[in-house]
Amino acid sequence: MTARRGGAPRRGTAPSLFDGAASSGARSGPDMSDAAPGESPETAFPVAALTQMAKEVLEGAFPPLWIRGEVSNFTAHRNGHWYFTLKDATAAVSCVVWSRDTVRIPAPPDEGMQVMAHGQLSLYPARGQMQFMVRAIEAEGEGLWRKAFEATRARLDKDGLLDPTRKRPIPRFPRRVAVITSPDGAALHDIRSVIARRNPAVDIVVIAAAVQGEAAPASLVAALERVARWRGADVVIIGRGGGSREDLWAFNDEQVARAIAACPLPTISAVGHEVDVTIADLVADLRAATPSAAAEAAVPVLDEVIAGLDALRQMMTAGLQRRTVLGRRDLRRLAGDLSIRARRSVERRRARVQQLAARIDALSPLNTLARGYAVARDAQGHALGAVASFAAGLDFTLVLRDGQVDAQVTAVHPGALPSARGAAR
Repeated sequence: MTARRGGAPRRGTAPSLFDGAASSGARSGPDMSDAAPGESPETAFPVAALTQMAKEVLEGAFPPLWIRGEVSNFTAHRNGHWYFTLKDATAAVSCVVWSRDTVRIPAPPDEGMQVMAHGQLSLYPARGQMQFMVRAIEAEGEGLWRKAFEATRARLDKDGLLDPTRKRPIPRFPRRVAVITSPDGAALHDIRSVIARRNPAVDIVVIAAAVQGEAAPASLVAALERVARWRGADVVIIGRGGGSREDLWAFNDEQVARAIAACPLPTISAVGHEVDVTIADLVADLRAATPSAAAEAAVPVLDEVIAGLDALRQMMTAGLQRRTVLGRRDLRRLAGDLSIRARRSVERRRARVQQLAARIDALSPLNTLARGYAVARDAQGHALGAVASFAAGLDFTLVLRDGQVDAQVTAVHPGALPSARGAAR
């Protein structure tokens, strides 16, 4: 064994890590001063050194790669790390996702889910355990992405942010449009071109924001908060052009969605192409299929507005003229009806006056005098209508139909009136 250690390696075997140290000089007798580390009890490796060396060997031998397997025993630690096992029918490997890398993964994988994991094979020195450090996970189909999308959607729906009744109408005639997007993207160019063509009098204010990558959600939230504090626009367009699912993922971020819902101004979401639907689209007051469509929805064509106003003016003029003609006709009809009703009313009132005059005439004392009767009045002009009003020597006046007679009472005879025959005699 000693001879083999100092000689050439056995055919068919790889040289030892310590072959160079072991053959660096000839040894004589029991002197082990030239022994390579780990070749003797005196040069034994500390466990920590061994596991650290094994870690370096593994990481050097295996570049970052993708592996496929079934998720088992998934655990989310309170420190933010994820631990699980990837296995197939015959083997398994321990996996870890450090908390700093979980933000790149849309959602934790489910138990039993078939996934592809990208990472680095390594060794955990503290336990001497081989593990696969995962930096990205993709499930078959849209597994993790769809899971994250639906989980965010459910939370927002629970809070009422997806309720159609809370959506506000977009102003019909905006004077200023705020656009939250990348200042270097094609989306901004499209929006500017469309608005300039439709109504060059509308102002465009760009609030620059990152629209993809890890920093994008915070950048979009900050831009929305700036617009909310400013409140100088009539409508807000937020979005970007097309891209991969990962490129558009910032617009599925829950904090971005809540910032859109909290914005005091009406918002139009325009993310990607027509087939792309994001959480931002669901929360915004209006979802546009593309940035160009968002600009069209926000700003009407000036020429069409002018033509519409002219058409309204003509309609109002025609309506006023028509109403004037009808009003004159109605006035003439009412005037005629009033003259007919006035005559009838006068006749009715005349007949009533005649009736009242006849009754008054029938009750008039003059009629009584005309029939041959007389009325006795005292010196003050009061009528004397009873025997008790007379006394011997009383001066009074008899009022007849054709004059009056001064008289004096010589005698008073109370009692019944004389009969008509006696009066005639």
